Amino acid sequence: MGIKETPFFEGGPHIGDLILNILLGFTVICLPLTVGAIVRALWLRYRITDRRVSVTGGWQGRDRTDIIYSEVVKIASVARGVGLWGDIVLTLRDGNRLEMRAIPRYRAISDYIAERAAAKTGVPLETIKI
Repeated sequence: MGIKETPFFEGGPHIGDLILNILLGFTVICLPLTVGAIVRALWLRYRITDRRVSVTGGWQGRDRTDIIYSEVVKIASVARGVGLWGDIVLTLRDGNRLEMRAIPRYRAISDYIAERAAAKTGVPLETIKI
C-alpha cells in the first residue's frame, strides 16, 4: 500500500492560453504558437501534491516527469495573459530545469511549491517573480 498524497492542483494549461494563441493563429507568423498551444491543451497535465510535482506531456501524453520537493533549489515565475496564468521554472539540485507553461493560479502554486521545498530541505528557496 502506497503513501497517500494530497493534491493541491490537478489540471492542464489555462484555457486563456489556448484562446489567445488561436486568435493569434489567424496571422501566419503566429501559427507555430497556435499549434504549440493546441498540443499543450490536448496532452499536457500538471499534478502538484504535498509530495511531488508531476508533469505529463509529450506526444499523446506519453512522457511523465516527477520531481520531489527536496530536489528543488530555485523557483522562477513569470506572469502571462495579464496575470491570469503564468509560467513556472523549477531549477533542480543537479542543474536541470522543469518548465511548466500556462499554469492557472501560478502565484499560489509557485508559493505552495516554495513552501514544500523549504520544509523538505530546511533552507529557504530563492524565488524570482517577474
